[in-house]
Amino acid sequence: MTTLPAPTDINSAEHYAWGDQCDGWHLLKQADLSVIQERVPPGAAEVMHLHAHARQFFYVLSGTATLEFDGRRQSFTSGQGVHVPPGVPHRFANHGETDVVFLVISSPSTAGDRINLVSGP
Repeated sequence: MTTLPAPTDINSAEHYAWGDQCDGWHLLKQADLSVIQERVPPGAAEVMHLHAHARQFFYVLSGTATLEFDGRRQSFTSGQGVHVPPGVPHRFANHGETDVVFLVISSPSTAGDRINLVSGP
């Protein structure tokens, strides 16, 4: 008999902190697929970077997110997502007034596949 997998949520997932105030939870952490829930407070952002191999899909659960590409910005809100192909420089930011909570789905995982393009946000 096969054991059913237990549901995963932020209370049972591996937690990590990034930046000054951001949180992430590894909901699924596999070499070929990563699903992370993150929380980014107002005014926070990551540095411009790219992934040589991983493609990512950012899906907003609450708040309004902004992905920046080559000086252009794409904002999206709850129930919307944006795909970032491998090799595309990008930066996630929260220019809103409330936390952004979102899923970032990566295939393969971004572990060891991140190239920062600048030293700060």
